[in-house]
Amino acid sequence: MIQGKFQGRKVWKDILNSMVDALRTAKALGAETVGVNAEDASRTEVERLIEFAQAGKENGAERFRYCDTLGADDPITIYQRIRQIADATKFPVEMHCHNDLGMAEAVSLTGAQGAIEAGVDSYINTTINGYGERAGNCDLVSTILALKFSHGYANKANLDEHIDLKKSWRMARYASYAFGLPIPISQVGVGANAFAHESGIHADGALKDRRNYELYDPEEVGRGEPELCETGRMITTGEYGGLKGFMHVYDKLGIHFKDEKEARNILELVQYANLHTQKPLTDDELKLVAKHPELVRQILTVTP
Repeated sequence: MIQGKFQGRKVWKDILNSMVDALRTAKALGAETVGVNAEDASRTEVERLIEFAQAGKENGAERFRYCDTLGADDPITIYQRIRQIADATKFPVEMHCHNDLGMAEAVSLTGAQGAIEAGVDSYINTTINGYGERAGNCDLVSTILALKFSHGYANKANLDEHIDLKKSWRMARYASYAFGLPIPISQVGVGANAFAHESGIHADGALKDRRNYELYDPEEVGRGEPELCETGRMITTGEYGGLKGFMHVYDKLGIHFKDEKEARNILELVQYANLHTQKPLTDDELKLVAKHPELVRQILTVTP
C-alpha cells in the first residue's frame, strides 16, 4: 500500500517515524490509551509488522492493531501471522477484519486465538449487523455466538457475565433504523431467515426437537416475543409536536410527568434530538431522554 497510496513519496521508515511521532504527541497531550494501527497489515511482511508493533510498544502504546484491509486473509494464515507477531513482541493485538471473502468473523477469531495462545491479550473490532465498508466488517452478534456455541471455542472462552445476548435483536433493529440499512435476510441470529425452516424434513425435525436443526434458540438472541403494532389513532412526537400530544405519548410508555414544566423541559430535548437526527425518536430513545435528561443534554451538545 505504501507504493499504491503514496506513489513513491514515502518509504517504510517514513511510515514508522510518522507513527512514533503521532504516538508520542498523543501521549504528551494526555491520551491514556493509544493503539498503533497497521493498515493493510495482511499484505505487509511479518518482519515489518513486528518492527512496527515493537516501536509502538517501546514508545508507550497499549496495543497493536492488525488490519486485514482488503478482507483477504484466511483463518489459517492469519492465525500463523498473529501468533508470530505476538510471540516476537509480547504485545496485545487488536483485530480489524473485513468481510470481502465472507470470513470476517472466522479470521478475527483465529487471529485473536493466535495472540492469546502466545500469552497476550487480544481485542476484536466488530460492528452491528456487520455493517461496514464494501462487504462489511466482523459482526458483533456472530462473534459472541461463535465464542459461546462453536465446538472449538465453547469450552475455551469465558464470556463476561454482563454480556446479554437477549439484546441482540433489539440492537440489530435499532442499528438498521438509525443507518437506514436493512438487516440482511440471512444475518446470523437476527436475520429473517435465521430460524426459518421450509424443507419438510427440516421443519418436521425442528418441530420435534429444536436441537435437530437449531444450534441455539431464538429467545437467546431476544427473539420470539410478540410485537404490538398500533392500528388506530397514533400521536407522534417530533420537531413540531405539542405538549398535550407529547405527554400522551409518554403516558403510553408508562412515564408520567409531575407537571407541565417538567414535560416541557423533556419536550425541548426531544425536539432538539429530532432536529439533530432528522428521524422520529424510538421508544427506547424517548425513555432515555425522560430518565436521564442531563446526560442526554450533554450528549446533544458535544462538540467534536
